[in-house]
Amino acid sequence: MATETEIKLKVPGADEFRQKLGWLMPKRLAERHFEDNFVLDFPDGRLRGQACLMRVRKTKHGESVTFKGPPQPSAHFKSREELETKVENADAMLAILQQLGLSVWFRYQKYREEYSVSLAGHPGGEIKVAIDSTPIGDYVELEGTEAGIRQVAARLGFEESMFLRDSYYALFLQSHPVTVHMVYAEEP
Repeated sequence: MATETEIKLKVPGADEFRQKLGWLMPKRLAERHFEDNFVLDFPDGRLRGQACLMRVRKTKHGESVTFKGPPQPSAHFKSREELETKVENADAMLAILQQLGLSVWFRYQKYREEYSVSLAGHPGGEIKVAIDSTPIGDYVELEGTEAGIRQVAARLGFEESMFLRDSYYALFLQSHPVTVHMVYAEEP
């Protein structure tokens, strides 16, 4: 079992953030690409009720299925169990999960590019940095150790009071309380 520790940051623009990130000499892990995400639950909402997530993700580079357990109590970070594996066919995986009684209750899309920042000589090691452009704005995810996330965020000019623990669903609901999917108006 792996534990994921992450935060999100709202940024005014991906280009401006990318420029700041360049100061840390990041290693590019993935070029900007489109992701289509399908979040599933049982009709009684038991996964949401336990703050768990079951997701199928489709990209041109690969497809995956992910389960995330409930977040651990923390004021600034979101830490939770994460189980993820690649799948050969996301549509078939969605059909299998639907045959087991789950259904898609939220769909979200984004463009993502991924980097890693090495903190050589500092506690915290390597931090993954994802720049996400979504229909509700640009966000950055920092993933790694709490110490490493703090260091990278501080070097980029972000204070802990700016850390977001919310999911994209929760962020989406803040501006679209009635709509059920966070997708682009047209296929990209």
